[in-house]
Amino acid sequence: MPLPPGTPELEVLDLLVSVAETGSLGEAARRHGISQPAASMRLSALERRLRLVLLERGPTGSRPTTAGAAVVEWAMPVLAAARALVGGVSALHAEGESRLRVAASRTIADHRIPGWLIALRAREPETRVALEVGNSEQVAELVRQGAGLGFVEGPHAPTGLHSRVVGGDDLVVVVAPGHPWARRRRPLSLRELAATPLLTREPGSGTREALWRVLGRHGEPPAPAAELGSAAAIKAASAAGLAPAVLSRLVVGDELAGRRLAAVPLDEPTALRRRFRAVWRREEPPAGAAATLLNIARGR
Repeated sequence: MPLPPGTPELEVLDLLVSVAETGSLGEAARRHGISQPAASMRLSALERRLRLVLLERGPTGSRPTTAGAAVVEWAMPVLAAARALVGGVSALHAEGESRLRVAASRTIADHRIPGWLIALRAREPETRVALEVGNSEQVAELVRQGAGLGFVEGPHAPTGLHSRVVGGDDLVVVVAPGHPWARRRRPLSLRELAATPLLTREPGSGTREALWRVLGRHGEPPAPAAELGSAAAIKAASAAGLAPAVLSRLVVGDELAGRRLAAVPLDEPTALRRRFRAVWRREEPPAGAAATLLNIARGR
């Protein structure tokens, strides 16, 4: 079945996602190796093609509109599939080379995997890595289906898999700068957070699992304000004032530094600390390049 008329090009969708992730048209343009005017023209053409206003452009940066956040969310799995296609084709060209199939949750894939793969390349330059990205539940399933090593977020290893802790991060409550919580003088209690509808990832996300595990001790959390499939969409929606969100500090660092989001202190600062885990099938412990990557992730 042919693609419907008006289907956007992958490159401009990737550019839109970069704007959502960085909060800056100029930074997104630099990431894609083009000028800011060229980036602006491509995104304006996308808006005309979709007949939607996707970005709010201002003197302090650019952020998706509500419609733009939705398009970003829909674009993420499309771009992931495209990267998987390109990676698969590259793998076909790498016959005879050492290959390692790795799966990782998005936070780890974005903020930890690149450095680990650079170190792996220095130690084993002949190894070619195929990286697949999903939420923690999807990563566990990819490992069960044959990925040599997976990296997930969460307090426990997925059922049926062995694991090793390889670090962690803190989750932080974030709101739009104009939200009342941004001006509160007293730290936010976990009980109040647990009673608040939040912007969350989809079921199966390690971030959501870690958050629900903590908040569940203070009662049944209410239905989410919205369930979105990417951190970029959640950041955009929270910055637009839709609702508070809880995200990895690794993910929101640029938004906090640029004051596009505000962090809300908790009365229990360490309550939302979580672990990153490497996971593998019990019958196939890491060996060769997989063992090297595991040692790199553990800081060895």
